[in-house]
Amino acid sequence: METMANSANTQLTGGGACEFRRGVRAALPLWLGITPYGLAFGLLGPAAGLSGQATLAMSLLVFAGSAQLIALGLVGAGASPLLVVLTVLVVNLRHLLYAASLAPRLGKLPQRWKLAISFLLTDETYAVVIDRLERAGNGALRYFYLGAGLAIYVDWAASTAVGLAIGGLVPDPTVLGLDFALPATFIGLLAPQLRTRGAWVTLAVAALATLVLAGLPGRLDVFAAIIVAATAGWGVDTWLTRS
Repeated sequence: METMANSANTQLTGGGACEFRRGVRAALPLWLGITPYGLAFGLLGPAAGLSGQATLAMSLLVFAGSAQLIALGLVGAGASPLLVVLTVLVVNLRHLLYAASLAPRLGKLPQRWKLAISFLLTDETYAVVIDRLERAGNGALRYFYLGAGLAIYVDWAASTAVGLAIGGLVPDPTVLGLDFALPATFIGLLAPQLRTRGAWVTLAVAALATLVLAGLPGRLDVFAAIIVAATAGWGVDTWLTRS
């Protein structure tokens, strides 16, 4: 890590520093969308059964907004730890596609760089990095990526901490209707994604599968519904693309 830091400091005296600052600036508008979800996660973590330390540690070490909220819902519903891990894994498989898309543009990076920026890969980081690629090409991309990713990470961690602090002032979150905040958050995450036929099919199949499979031990109905719905949505999108 010290070697990477020295290398980064050397390069940041030139074009890397400019790209790092551009990355930070590109990510700042996204705080408007990230902060409410971080606050919600901080508020709802203890209500779902996590300690304050575990809630904050999850944001610091996992750093995957939608997956964290899904895991929180499963924990609150009494799902088994294995189901929580498997569900989060499936939800985050899209990151493999993001990585495959970005890897050729980043060039041959040392392993220490790959470890650092892979941790910072999120939907939002990918979006701003791809936008930058389309406008400016590959130059010093790793520093732009690092700036954007760190800005998003800091906001997510800070908003989780603020949510925890606010939640600590409310002895019973259900009094304020905060028990509805988690499903409301999921609705907020879902609604903007319903732009294609495949997305609508995924939603319909997920709802039907959840009803049909309800009652499986360990809340395996949730995991099974995710697999069935994702497969159906992928099939529809593939069929529409080829036709």
